[in-house]
Amino acid sequence: MTKRLAICVTAFLLAMMACAQDMQETDPAFFQTAEARRIGDQMLLYQRVTGGWPKNIDMAKPMSEEEKAEVKSAYNRRNDSTTDNGATTTQMLFLARLYGAPPQPSPIGREKNGQGVSQKSINQSVNRKYRDAFQRGVEYLLSGQYDNGGWPQFWPEMRDYQIHITYNDDAMVNTMTLLRDIAEQNEPFQGKLTSKKLRRRCMEAFNKGVECILKTQIRDANGRLTVWCQQHDRETFLPANARTFELASYCSQESAAIVKLLMQLPNPDDRVKQAIHSAMRWFDEHKIMGMRVERTRDADGNRDTRLVADSTAGPLWARYYDLQTEEPFVCDRDGIPRKHLEDIGSERRNGYSWYGDRPADLYKRYEKWCKKWGEPYPNFSLLEGSPKG
Repeated sequence: MTKRLAICVTAFLLAMMACAQDMQETDPAFFQTAEARRIGDQMLLYQRVTGGWPKNIDMAKPMSEEEKAEVKSAYNRRNDSTTDNGATTTQMLFLARLYGAPPQPSPIGREKNGQGVSQKSINQSVNRKYRDAFQRGVEYLLSGQYDNGGWPQFWPEMRDYQIHITYNDDAMVNTMTLLRDIAEQNEPFQGKLTSKKLRRRCMEAFNKGVECILKTQIRDANGRLTVWCQQHDRETFLPANARTFELASYCSQESAAIVKLLMQLPNPDDRVKQAIHSAMRWFDEHKIMGMRVERTRDADGNRDTRLVADSTAGPLWARYYDLQTEEPFVCDRDGIPRKHLEDIGSERRNGYSWYGDRPADLYKRYEKWCKKWGEPYPNFSLLEGSPKG
């Protein structure tokens, strides 16, 4: 690759990264710009007839008219609307912020009998399409909830493991958080974005979701409450398999997000308190100390990921723990659990997050939560415990 070509490729990649970051923007000033409205208009093109959005698409990337026409042609698809990987909830947050930030004054001049068009009228017309798309998104989220309070990751058309109650990649937690914030009119969901009736429905759905979370918390062989799996059977509530390398198990990372959500409940009852205490006990018992994830590249640029000893490292948790032995494991596409990263092929070893530290962020939150509700704090120590790797 020539130096000039390398510079061009780097510039292109940086531009694409900037577009993707724009979808996560929160600065109110940004949403008053033409660029924000351009992105919002493109998001509207991707919204399906279901009211939801597909995943893993940079909707901020500038498109040609031909590309826009191709996106529009997929409008009636009913099998790719999802909340996986932040889809739908990301677009709804963006549109809500866009609706709440009136655009800069338009250069439109006077029209019709010299009366002209008021800026207020222009703003209302522009914003209405964002509000309407947002409300269609709300209806999509509400339509996907099972009677038991859970959500799948794809609907209305789904296949295989997509039917399961899905905590994976925080799909259900993201949905519940959004619905709660809409119901409470938290930023950026203030004003006339939604009606009282719709907000009431959002809170009812959120409360049903909490009930589902409590029903799906896994009990160990001794009957003690623990944490959650990435997926749970929608009928039995038991842990369920997903892709071949995603086996039913105790799942640390998604469980951390669930506990954080439960800690935010304004009036936790005894069941919620027990769920939180039990999960925190499990996290502390299964932390991995003295190890860290090391990512390297060889001379040819090939990636490698290892778990290496490091006495100075902070706590880690494996993504998966066996439901019988409660020992950490990794897995390749053959569906066979293995103990060590080096026991699986390069593609899965380097293409999946097998270890993480999300539960570590809960400790201070947990201590404050215990004090707030007069609950006993076990005084867990992240400096103690033996490695489980």
